[in-house]
Amino acid sequence: MSWLWAIIVGLVLGLLAKAILPGKQNIPIWLTIIFGIIGSIIGNAVAAWIGVDDTKGIDWIRHVLQLAGAVLVVGVGDSLWASIKGKRHA
Repeated sequence: MSWLWAIIVGLVLGLLAKAILPGKQNIPIWLTIIFGIIGSIIGNAVAAWIGVDDTKGIDWIRHVLQLAGAVLVVGVGDSLWASIKGKRHA
């Protein structure tokens, strides 16, 4: 069940990151999910590093850090994907 949860969270974070970033990101949905998962892992690592990974109630700071990680990974990953595919952004 944890893999399914990771895929769902990756999809949600990846889509939110694509919505936050300006312009159109030309990455496929499977890569959006992977980037969202990676962003979530980065956000969790940063949250653990600063000591806010497990608090009482909803871990809002951790969730914001996960989203920030996803935005970072989607932004960088989209540029890499475009260069691999030989397409330039407008």
